[in-house]
Amino acid sequence: MVERKYLTYNQVHKLCQNAAPKILDEFKPNLMIAIGGGGYVPARILRSFLKTPGSPNIPIQAIGLSLYEQLSEEGPEEEIGTKVTRTQWLDFTSLSNTNLIGKNILIVDEVDDTRTTLQYAVQELSKDVQLQAEKLGGNPPKTNFFIFVLHNKDKSKRGTLPEEMVKAGRYLAAETVGDVWCCYPWEAIDIDEHDKLAAAGEATAQKDATNGTNH
Repeated sequence: MVERKYLTYNQVHKLCQNAAPKILDEFKPNLMIAIGGGGYVPARILRSFLKTPGSPNIPIQAIGLSLYEQLSEEGPEEEIGTKVTRTQWLDFTSLSNTNLIGKNILIVDEVDDTRTTLQYAVQELSKDVQLQAEKLGGNPPKTNFFIFVLHNKDKSKRGTLPEEMVKAGRYLAAETVGDVWCCYPWEAIDIDEHDKLAAAGEATAQKDATNGTNH
């Protein structure tokens, strides 16, 4: 059975809070793109911590990508597919905030599992930037992509990110975990039971850490 890691809203909130100074100082985003559905809540929480006095809120746009295909009958786990399905994308005809040229764009998702979804997002958004640049002509300012995830699973990845993005440190995971199934609170049907499971998991982890220290 897959090991589960239950997260509470408080824990997610604090992960975003702890990551915000680095994002603000080093990434300096002026547009966020949340990958749905797991990136919506972290992006909204993060925006509050990225707000600077005298500056407007950073706009959040949404894209919908699906990789997980089949629900498990025994729990919240889903099977990982091999193909990313685009269910929602940016509308470049109606909103000025979808002008990507010259922006520092922060892509937000909840978990970096196989990295397939993140690879797809960066590749497809880069194509959109190229198309916009060709329409503008001349020498438009560079667009930079950054990535923030709540959890990176410490495992081999199917997908890859651009080498220059990785070398420049434009990827940030608030927390690195093993190959566990992360259960986020917005997925819960019974939030009270979810929080109890999260508390039990924390207590077990602390006990294991203490026993390891004593030995």
